[in-house]
Amino acid sequence: MEDVFDYIVIGGGSGGVASANRAAMHGARVLLVEKARMGGTCVNVGCVPKKIMWTAAHLNHCYHELSFYGFENLSSPKFNWSTLKKNRDEYITRLNKLYFENLENNKVNVLQGNAKFINKNTIIVDQKKYVGKKILIAVGGRPLTPNIPGASYGINSNDFFELEKQPKKIGIVGSGYIAIEFAGLLNGLGSDISLFIRSKKILKNFDELISDQIKKFLLDSGVKIIENSNIKEITSSGDSKVIKTEQAKFQFDEVIFAIGRTPNTDTIDIETTGIKLPNSGIVNVDKFQETEIKDIFALGDIVGKYELTPVAIAAGRRLSDRLFGEKKDAHLKYENIPTVLFSHPTAGTIGLTEKQAIQKYGAENIRVFESSFNPMFYAFSNNKITSYIKLIVKAVDDIVIGLHIVGDASDEILQGFAVAINMGAKKSDFDLTIAIHPTIAEEIVTLKKFRTGQINHKDNNE
Repeated sequence: MEDVFDYIVIGGGSGGVASANRAAMHGARVLLVEKARMGGTCVNVGCVPKKIMWTAAHLNHCYHELSFYGFENLSSPKFNWSTLKKNRDEYITRLNKLYFENLENNKVNVLQGNAKFINKNTIIVDQKKYVGKKILIAVGGRPLTPNIPGASYGINSNDFFELEKQPKKIGIVGSGYIAIEFAGLLNGLGSDISLFIRSKKILKNFDELISDQIKKFLLDSGVKIIENSNIKEITSSGDSKVIKTEQAKFQFDEVIFAIGRTPNTDTIDIETTGIKLPNSGIVNVDKFQETEIKDIFALGDIVGKYELTPVAIAAGRRLSDRLFGEKKDAHLKYENIPTVLFSHPTAGTIGLTEKQAIQKYGAENIRVFESSFNPMFYAFSNNKITSYIKLIVKAVDDIVIGLHIVGDASDEILQGFAVAINMGAKKSDFDLTIAIHPTIAEEIVTLKKFRTGQINHKDNNE
């Protein structure tokens, strides 16, 4: 006999778990199915282990500043990759267990297995059928591998976290945030990094300020950037991997592909529901996360909007509040979503880029406030890392429509300003706010000079 649930959630990542827990708290009978480790990409091969690795690289950076502050007789530290990996993996195992415990406490039924649709109401897991009055698809995505000869000699961003020892010379392929974060943290831990990008630009979806300055920081820190690199083949020679481009050959201990991700929607027989997928595999949803098929919903990386853990969590909770709670209009607004790049240094962004603001309002109708400065942390240092701020304001009503920060602590600074911007803060509200001195963040509330928007003609040469 088929087991019937009010809500079936396929996928135990952050979004699926959040929605399942919230639905169960509203009294729904919930089944969550996950085929791998609980927590999805973020916990296991994304945000959490990445931030741990970033922190290790950041600590190494801070160590080199100690002598400027009067610390003497500093022994040379030796980084042990195996120790960090062991501690990191144990921490993630504890998080996996906590996810299960929270689901159990909320009386969510959990199944480990590979769910596949039989029809729009029914899934099968290990040859047993389960019926859902409502079904959420939250299966996340996986890294892409390029379709080139020898691609199997490289590893992807998931495989990176399985490395038992630190590669000393690494080729990273990609120009998006994952590639840039890996390049920064591995360089910060002492590896020799070469970054292969297909044009001259990195981080194309970010504001020019972030794209240009992070590229400069990478180059200044010793990362080699191979522009316009059309990779033809990867070969293996002993313990080495060789990247062949049209111009040259490059030899590495490891090659990491970070060229994007693709939805896992091809693993669940989704076509049996009647949902039609484009070639991208993305599931089209409306503002309520509803698909074209009644009572089937989707969220997270598979809907092609913001592939961010907090976005999936917020969408999942709002969906369950609407379906099983009393908030009948609850939905996530996919705008003014803050994003942080864990580069070295970090970068944070919310709202419109300057290019987007010009396209929406016209160059003459926006005001751009900018600042660059050396934080006091580097007062004595020979290795100053400049911070940059760009605030974009709509001229007609003084509303802040974009904020972009590059530099130390930008990840922490952005969160508070994101609240203000989501509340519709004006530049005059920033001006009336008393600065906290001496801090990096005070620069954001003391900006005075502005210019109108500028169209960057460099785009034509990317």
